Amino acid sequence: MVLYATLTLVALLFLLPYLLILRNALSTDADITSPGWSPLPRELDWGGFAALFSGRDPLMATGLRNSAVVAVLQTAGRLLVCSAAGYALARVPYRHAGKLVLVVLATLMIPAAVTFVPTFVVVSSLGWVSSWRGLIVPGLFSAFTAFLFRQYFLAFPRELEDAARVDGLGYWGTYWRVVLPNSLPFLAAIGLISFVESWNSFLWPLVIAQDASMWTVQVVLSTHLTAQTADLQGLFASAAVSVAPLVLVFVLLQRHIVYGATEAGIRR
Repeated sequence: MVLYATLTLVALLFLLPYLLILRNALSTDADITSPGWSPLPRELDWGGFAALFSGRDPLMATGLRNSAVVAVLQTAGRLLVCSAAGYALARVPYRHAGKLVLVVLATLMIPAAVTFVPTFVVVSSLGWVSSWRGLIVPGLFSAFTAFLFRQYFLAFPRELEDAARVDGLGYWGTYWRVVLPNSLPFLAAIGLISFVESWNSFLWPLVIAQDASMWTVQVVLSTHLTAQTADLQGLFASAAVSVAPLVLVFVLLQRHIVYGATEAGIRR
């Protein structure tokens, strides 16, 4: 009983920010800034949500679509590229493999701000400004994700790979037909992290998506708060809408994430 009570209290503490977002999204600006704050809105106001999707081409609908496309494609591409890189670093014999791992780790110490401008210059020179390629391709590889896959594949049972080699499979066939199918829980865990990172990305889409039709949901969210104006109800309504897909993805994948964390993807 005490355990369930403690878990319920902890769950409520984690849910508190989301409840506050929903509370403010259903309140008027005057109610949000009122000194006499109350945990529930004095009067439910759905105008903030209605305004998000009103008009001929609502920005929020465009942002949700763009973020979904970018997050899904970028996550799928990153899982494929980084898992292949991690498997190569873990299993393919190469004289300088250890040095290559150190080079990959060294890139983690480079601040993102240092590579931001050079990346933009390259993407701009390729003509990818305000395009799907400009939004997706620069995020397909992550040194940290590749390193996580390498560490995971180092612990992968070699017996399964040896059996695949006996059947005539090479490194690529073993990776594609044996290793990946037995790594689905770990892929789901890394995929969720990558999806959340891509969905919440703000600075790169803000710079590269110079056309409003290519704005992601985070860029649309920022339009409610400027130096001169603050649409608080619209801001919280947008935040509630933008966080809903992340909650849904987590609910769908939580079983795989827990299994991947506890069993490392394979029972030994």
